[in-house]
Amino acid sequence: MPELPEVETIARGLHKRLAGDVIESVWLGAKPEPLKSPAQEIVSVLEHSRIIEVRRVGKHIVFDLERQSRRIGEAVAKAQWVVHLGMTGRMQVTSADEGVRRHTHAIARLASGREVRFVDPRRFGRLAVTSDDNDEPGGFRAPGDEPLESQSQRFVELFRGRKTPIKSALLNQKLMSGVGNIYADESLFRAGIRPRRCAASLTRVRLRKLHAALLEVLREAIALGGSSVSDYVDANGEEGFFQLQHRVYGREGEPCLSCRTPVKRIVIAGRSSHYCPRCQA
Repeated sequence: MPELPEVETIARGLHKRLAGDVIESVWLGAKPEPLKSPAQEIVSVLEHSRIIEVRRVGKHIVFDLERQSRRIGEAVAKAQWVVHLGMTGRMQVTSADEGVRRHTHAIARLASGREVRFVDPRRFGRLAVTSDDNDEPGGFRAPGDEPLESQSQRFVELFRGRKTPIKSALLNQKLMSGVGNIYADESLFRAGIRPRRCAASLTRVRLRKLHAALLEVLREAIALGGSSVSDYVDANGEEGFFQLQHRVYGREGEPCLSCRTPVKRIVIAGRSSHYCPRCQA
């Protein structure tokens, strides 16, 4: 599943290519699973809306839209198209005459003549809309704090005293939205903390170190376009490069890059976790 750096990279690419364009019409496939909002509502909100900005919120891609009010004389209304990529979802910007791939569940036709297509073979991704008509002001919000905007003290307050493994706490989207398996493992390695350590056992000093490591890892990954460890590509169809910088994730049995001890893999709450038994305590 794409994590914060991958979604950030995709959102930035989509914004660069789509900001200012207008959605003229929308086609939705017959499969109901990708639609978190009713199909009729998605079409109604998206059609004739101008794309103002595309940005990341947690692990979601959010298209901020302006749409003309149906009441004559009223100002434009605000709306959002919210996309969660799930495990295998992709947002493709194509020419209108390009062949439609299998597993395409939505096509937004643009005034520029291009199309934005949502493709998802496993159908774990989700499409939703919000609007001023039926949602609270401010639109879509992630359930937890934004990692890239988090402050050290706030981070300590979120995780201090949690009686769960620190790896599980990092993956809890209600605490901090966007961090996933890859970047939790890499951050814990850089901070020298084992993933199974109880969060409550960590001192404030060690939590601050983890916070700094998390920000460092996320920013480096964004700069390198994310990690292409499965089928992830960005908005231009290009792979990321941060997987070349992974120090523990996916390196089970390989020598630690710092001490040469074999990297171990364990399972915590059903999720694989990779760590160095010597460098992390």
